[in-house]
Order: sequence, then structure tokens, then C-alpha cells
Amino acid sequence: MNNTPFLIVILLIVDSVHFVFARMLVPHIHPSVSAFFVLFIATLEVGTYGIATKQLKFAHFLKNAWFFLGIGFLIAASTNLNYAAVAFIDPGTASLLAQTGSIWSLGFGLFWLKEKLTHAQFLGAFFAMMGVFILTYQAGEYLQIGSFMVLSGSLLYSLHSGITKRYGEGIDFVNFFFFRLASTAAFLLLFASIQQAFTWPTRTVWGYLVLVGTIDVVVSRSVYYLALRRLDLSIHTLILTLSPVAAVIWTIIFFDLFPTTRQIIGGIIVILGVFFVGKHRQTKQ
Repeated sequence: MNNTPFLIVILLIVDSVHFVFARMLVPHIHPSVSAFFVLFIATLEVGTYGIATKQLKFAHFLKNAWFFLGIGFLIAASTNLNYAAVAFIDPGTASLLAQTGSIWSLGFGLFWLKEKLTHAQFLGAFFAMMGVFILTYQAGEYLQIGSFMVLSGSLLYSLHSGITKRYGEGIDFVNFFFFRLASTAAFLLLFASIQQAFTWPTRTVWGYLVLVGTIDVVVSRSVYYLALRRLDLSIHTLILTLSPVAAVIWTIIFFDLFPTTRQIIGGIIVILGVFFVGKHRQTKQ
């Protein structure tokens, strides 16, 4: 039975709530601390599964220590920025800005992997960047700070994706996922300690953290990679361009925050630019 359509629906739902969950935690706990506990809980859950199924092998970490530490740092920095950004901008706008990750990936392919950037891809990237400019060039220092955080986080996450694509595909999935999570959690703990922000969550906050760690990390990333294995990369990218639409809807429902006309226009241009890039990649394949 082909359950790919169902998988796509689940992917869109869980991918769209990343910034919504981050915003939900802001009033309850410091962003750096919440990010650490979310990843820590996810690490425990995946680690328990790996031990129960006897798949977890610490030799994988010892053999690929620099790889895991490298991507762990990049993901931790990206997550830390994202969780802090939603204190300044709404989740819908943050999700739209995060779509620039596809454009960063094109840049890494061009300058690092020596791939060719076609005229169509360049045009799509140009429109996406123009949309980002419209989203961020608005009155209000707070919006610009939040936008810069999301764009920086998107860049770091795209870099991690490129490194993973090049050096991590041969690693068993359960071990890759666990040590990626563990390394990320370790760096997030370091970041929270450096900022002297570490506090122990209350009983109520623990409930939120378990919910976010399970859905936004374990379920979301598992479905993300499972869909990536079943779909062409270009199709996968195109599907995720719909994620901000769902994020805007969640933002209206949970926070009663409506995007401005400028944000809607900028967001549409971002999505169209990324969609055009992905569509052209699909045509080339």
C-alpha cells in the first residue's frame, strides 16, 4: 500500500509547527534553555528506542566524532537563533524567512560542490531574496533583529544539510539520528550555560517540553528523512514551500497574529522564488 500522500500531509503539519512551538515556549522559559531541553528529551526518546532494538552503537560516534560535533554545533546554533527569534517576530513570518534555506543550499552547491547555477535558478533565487527584503525592510528594529536571526539560522542549517549529504549518508539512520541529537543537545547546554540562562523547568513547562521534543524533533525529523528517501529532492523541496502557509494559519489560530499586507506580498514572492528553483531542478532531472 502506497502511503506517501499520507506521509506528505503529516510532513506539512509537523514541519509547519516548528516556530509555533518555539513561540509557545517563550513566555515560560528562556529560549536557550527550552531549546536544550527539547533536544535533550528527543535524544532520550531516540536513545531508548536504539537501545531497546539493540541498534545503538557508540562506535559510530567514535569513528565519526568530528562529523557529529560539526553538524551538532551548526544545528544547535540554528535552533538557538530560531527559538530566540520568535520573541521578536511572529511564527508565520519566521517560517517564510526560513524558506531561504533552499537558496543557501543552491549557493553551497555552486561554490562548494562546484555545481552550475542555471539562469532559471538564478532568477528564482533573485525573487526569493527580493521577497526576503520586502519582509525585513520594515519599520521596527525588532522585526529586523528577528529576521536576521532566522536568516542566519537558515544559513547554518543549510550548511549542516550540505555536510550531512556529503559525509553522513553511509551512517546507519538510528545511530546518525541519535548522535546528531546528542551532539546538538550538548552544544545547546553549553550555549545556555555561557548565557547564564540555565533554569530548571516547572512541572507545567515540562509538559510543553515533552510535547515539543516529541512532535517537533522526533516525529518531525523522522518523517522529514523518511519522505526524503521516498521522494525526489526537488519534489521534497517543493512540498516544504507550503509549510509557511500552514504556519501562518497556526499563528492566526493560536496567537491571533495576522500578517500585514507587506508580509503577505513578501512571503508570496519568497515561496514563488523557491518554488521556481525547485520546479526547474525537477525538470532537469
